[in-house]
Amino acid sequence: MSNRHAVVAAAIAGLFAISSTALAADNDPAKQDKCYGVAKAGKNDCAAAGVHACAGMAKTDNHPAEWKYVAKGTCQSLGGKSEPPPKQK
Repeated sequence: MSNRHAVVAAAIAGLFAISSTALAADNDPAKQDKCYGVAKAGKNDCAAAGVHACAGMAKTDNHPAEWKYVAKGTCQSLGGKSEPPPKQK
């Protein structure tokens, strides 16, 4: 491998390292809040009590029981709520 190839390979490896570190920081639970009522259909992050048991199963946009992780402090500005809706009887 020539020096030029080694430099290019190192640069590409560095870019991958930086991007994976940035993604890990975005997924840090300490920097996120659970926000109810903002998930789009099929884009919820986890189960919704009484509705379904898995992520990605939201059938409608902005269902009050569906939630998504959002950046800390942004839930209300997105039109969501930080507490789940009351349970239906």
